[in-house]
Amino acid sequence: MRQSTNRRGVAEPQVWFKIVHIAEDGHHRALGVAIREQTVEIALGPKGAFKNGNVGAVTRRVATDRVVSALPEPRARPKPPKEPKTPKVVELLRVAIEWQRQLDAREVGSQAAIARREGITRARVTQVMALLRLAPEIQEQILALPRTVRRPSISERALRPIAGLESPADQKARFHELTQLAE
Repeated sequence: MRQSTNRRGVAEPQVWFKIVHIAEDGHHRALGVAIREQTVEIALGPKGAFKNGNVGAVTRRVATDRVVSALPEPRARPKPPKEPKTPKVVELLRVAIEWQRQLDAREVGSQAAIARREGITRARVTQVMALLRLAPEIQEQILALPRTVRRPSISERALRPIAGLESPADQKARFHELTQLAE
């Protein structure tokens, strides 16, 4: 076996290998059934080992109705493809709109009452309600985001600083930058 040295000067063996796969269908006379014979030939050794005949072989016979595969059976069923979901930021904006409607209609007395009812903190209610400070055009674009399997390009966290801007023109400019970065 040839050896080479690595950067540290340590000898490392060089292994050359080749795999040949042969599968044949036939008939097992003694059992009277159709069989599939599968042979895998493997040669290990330095370059030239194939010519010297250093070849090993493994053969197995199975009924043709059995699946013969070199790959192991999967341990678990493959996961089904993910269903497209509405982006979280769309759901949060819809919730904020509904909460504002409830406050305006006096169905709830305050954001604190919403927090108690929903089982979240008042600070979280304030964060969600802050999405309503976004310019109407931005809100429309968020509500129009398509359902997706992948992570959405716009998050609530990314929108917080934009919602804090007073000028709708500044908000639109920053939102445009955010959507350009996401593409």
